[in-house]
Amino acid sequence: MHGTVAMPPSKSAAHRALICSFLAGGGEVSPLIDSKDMTATIGAVNALKNDENEINCIESGSTLRFMIPVAAALGKSVTFVGEGKLPQRPIGDYLRLLPEHNVECKSNGGLPLTISGKLTSGKYELAGDVSSQYITGLLLALPILEGDSEIVLTTPLQSKPYVDMTIKVMADYGVEIEETKNGYLVKGSQQYEKRDYVVEGDWSQAAFFLVGGVLFGDVELKGLDMNSTQGDKAVVDILRRFGGEIETRDNLVVARKSELNGIEIDATDIPDMVPALAVAAAYAKGRTIIKGAGRLRFKESDRIESVVYNLKQMGVDVEATSDGMIINGGMLHCADLKGYNDHRIVMSMTIAASGVDSITRIDDAQSIRKSYPEFFDDINSIGGNANVLCDR
Repeated sequence: MHGTVAMPPSKSAAHRALICSFLAGGGEVSPLIDSKDMTATIGAVNALKNDENEINCIESGSTLRFMIPVAAALGKSVTFVGEGKLPQRPIGDYLRLLPEHNVECKSNGGLPLTISGKLTSGKYELAGDVSSQYITGLLLALPILEGDSEIVLTTPLQSKPYVDMTIKVMADYGVEIEETKNGYLVKGSQQYEKRDYVVEGDWSQAAFFLVGGVLFGDVELKGLDMNSTQGDKAVVDILRRFGGEIETRDNLVVARKSELNGIEIDATDIPDMVPALAVAAAYAKGRTIIKGAGRLRFKESDRIESVVYNLKQMGVDVEATSDGMIINGGMLHCADLKGYNDHRIVMSMTIAASGVDSITRIDDAQSIRKSYPEFFDDINSIGGNANVLCDR
């Protein structure tokens, strides 16, 4: 792999900016990638603007968990639906919290979910180790209520960088959040300010190319902010700990082929990085232990089992644990792999397959449309050889 790729805009930042812009009553958010997740959030915002009674979150957990409290804060009576595995993904904390604050919820534990009533301010107690998306949803919604609110975390917060990103984007729109010892204080009756918002490059997508660079060549990525609040920026430091040669300057990051050695990774704050980092570990000398990633079992697929299955198919000595995996690096070979209809599994296994001896087949290639439709084009532009087969 050799060449330069311009990173797509961060979907994490874009989700948040689109909702802030909606609550502000205007302002352009750009650039946006034409992905299913962005379609979900844009569609949800438009549904609320047009007083529609159904919001289809497609397969986007972020859209669902961000928009439920926002719709409730606006006093909307709506039904949330979804596709793929989204209807089975957890929303239990909302089913408990919202009725405590004047919102009726009708659900069998997942989607469809119908809410009615206007959310009220007050104290919101929830665990910090389930999903930071609940906290982001509440942070976005609570400032527009009358009266102050407090989010109290009953366990330590995991994926805190995602909440930090939320607070940063909200501050860009003029809304203030105060971090406390055990959570967050949210002043009521705040007003989101109209503005145009430029979405920064996506560190979570950059991870696949950085791993490809340190394994197979010399890859240059444009459009990344080294001062970003995106937690997935930590991939740079982790790959350096593996032994990867990575150079950063201004908005440019360069990854060069390196000899990697196994390390221990705590993925508590960066669970989405695990599929890509597992590929680096599979090619590294020695043992890599990944822990703190238990929430990966509740993503688009059980990403722990998905990664472990595929790496085993490629000849890797890998073992799943309750919250991660143990990988003993070595030689990989071609295989037929499962994409699990999960964009991050397909993209990570594409990188894994780039270094093997013959053709590897991965199903569910279309799943990349969820977050990064141009992924295969960008991989091929730097020397990859990915061919998407369509059975028509």
